[in-house]
Amino acid sequence: MPKNQIMKTLIELFETSVQKFPENPLLWEKLTDKYEPSTYKEVQQAVYQFGAGLMALGLKKGERAGLLSEGRNYWLISELSILYCGGINVPLSVRLEASELKFRIEHSGTKMMIISAGQASKLAEIMDQLPNLEKVILMDGNATPNSKEVNYDDVVKTGIEFLANEENKKSFEQTWQNIQPDDVVNISYTSGTTADPKGIMLTQYNYAINVIQAHSVLEIYPDYITLATLPWDHSFAHTACLYTFMMKGASVASIQNGKTPLETLRNVPMNIKEIKPAIMMSVPAISKNFRKNIEKGIQAKGATTEKLYIHALKVGYAYNGDGWNKGKGWRALLKPLVLLYDKIIFSKIRENFGGNLRFFIGGGALLDIELQRFFSAIGIPVYQGYGLTEASPIISANSPQAVKFGSSGKIVAHLEAKIVDSDNNELPKGQKGEIIVKGGNVMKGYWKNPKATSETIVDGWLHTGDMGYMSEDDFLYVMGRFKSLLIGNDGEKYSPEGIEEAIVDQSPIIEQAMLYNNQNPYTVGLFVPNIPEIKRQLEKHGIALNSEDGYQKALELIKQEVDQYKKGGRFENMFPERWLPASIAVLPEPFTEHNHMLNSTMKMVRGKITEHYSAEINFLYTPEAKNIVNQQNIAALHKSHK
Repeated sequence: MPKNQIMKTLIELFETSVQKFPENPLLWEKLTDKYEPSTYKEVQQAVYQFGAGLMALGLKKGERAGLLSEGRNYWLISELSILYCGGINVPLSVRLEASELKFRIEHSGTKMMIISAGQASKLAEIMDQLPNLEKVILMDGNATPNSKEVNYDDVVKTGIEFLANEENKKSFEQTWQNIQPDDVVNISYTSGTTADPKGIMLTQYNYAINVIQAHSVLEIYPDYITLATLPWDHSFAHTACLYTFMMKGASVASIQNGKTPLETLRNVPMNIKEIKPAIMMSVPAISKNFRKNIEKGIQAKGATTEKLYIHALKVGYAYNGDGWNKGKGWRALLKPLVLLYDKIIFSKIRENFGGNLRFFIGGGALLDIELQRFFSAIGIPVYQGYGLTEASPIISANSPQAVKFGSSGKIVAHLEAKIVDSDNNELPKGQKGEIIVKGGNVMKGYWKNPKATSETIVDGWLHTGDMGYMSEDDFLYVMGRFKSLLIGNDGEKYSPEGIEEAIVDQSPIIEQAMLYNNQNPYTVGLFVPNIPEIKRQLEKHGIALNSEDGYQKALELIKQEVDQYKKGGRFENMFPERWLPASIAVLPEPFTEHNHMLNSTMKMVRGKITEHYSAEINFLYTPEAKNIVNQQNIAALHKSHK
């Protein structure tokens, strides 16, 4: 390929990397007691064999094959194999339930499914409702004879036999060598929070250009390795991890899969130490969890270590400033202290991340500025980015060369972006409006949904539905989804995410928070309490939670946390008071993926929450609810305590 020519397909990207880095490990997998590598050349051979097997089974150009599996070698090999046949991969989240899978398989017209043992029972539940599904390929074997099922290994054997025939081999090679930039790679389904999910069509060129765009803000070297902790079907992990690393000859390790999702999650700390990643992808939920575990470990070392750690953080925060001014001006005087604390405290924390971790790439949702300051202080910064699946997904990112805490970084290369008002007029820098983008990474459209496509892509511009603004020095600030905005009864709008994150991050007794205002006289809040922490605080005063006095005091404690943001409070003037909750409902259960109130990136599904708690929200606009100590909240506390 000529030096300055831009790659136009994922096939071209993969084949070029195999030529350049044949013996480099592409994938690392732990099936027994240690991680084993698979080189670029070995993965290529696996793709040819399985891809030829799929072709022999009848997968033709443009036909859809679904992929439902935890992150593992077979995931990437399967996707590439589908693409080499000219097929379209429908990547499905392991968090989906059988009914959700049914809609996606039917809507996409999926002909074949490739599935892991851990997910097979979901498909079995709905198989008799999917007459158009012709084949089910079981990654881990155990196919039922005389059924639609076939073992993965048998498909590979079929592929080897298929390629042994010269005509077949020629047909397979011609197919993958003639893949076009506009051919669809994926139909990726949205979370479908308010209606049926939409299938986002992303093409070969969408992915190829977005990988190049990612490299305009992120340097990756052939000796880099990452541990892919996010689901591989997730657009952020898909592009920023799998294909961005592939282009540079770098390596991707999967988490060791346990017998249950919880067991897999518990493997992460050990796998990090084994793999010693150079970079990792992170979403806010993961970042918060890492911080919680770090601070639990510090507290376990005793009061002296904790005091030292708190002071070290203060020094680190001061030295790093807002990212762009790190160590500049008077901050340079703090350098000796920063180096000392790094040696005695922070370097030891980093050892738990393998000792080689340079930074995290943050995506999936807005990251609280406090968390950005924290990770920079301990020497593993989170370079926050912004994107959405419809943009393949990367739109902007902070980087080691250009970082500003609180921002989503600079727009990637080969992409136009602007901020517009409701009439589509471009707004000047500093003014808030909708973020719209135009470039080769913008999706082809929504599968079988021309109406939604024409509403989202107007004159080539993708309307993101996100509110934001550009700073004078070209950093993008994302304020939140227009759909999630608080709307006052006078029509004024405000993004709730900052308030919600601050309340949760600063309060040990509030686990989750969602604010609501849909043209009402005031804003209300739905709060999930941290029961163990509330009990701990009450016990200090000799009060048991499961008593009348206990419930009253617990509710007063929750109200006090919100009052800290009002006049006279510790965080006075942090947010306009009119958008702080005037009444609060305490909820009896947390928002989780299981109850569909969190999506796969741990973001709140506001539509579902609002619908489920509509009675509580209606009650919050009554005079009785103005007093947090009310029967509804007492009943919720009693239920969550039980």
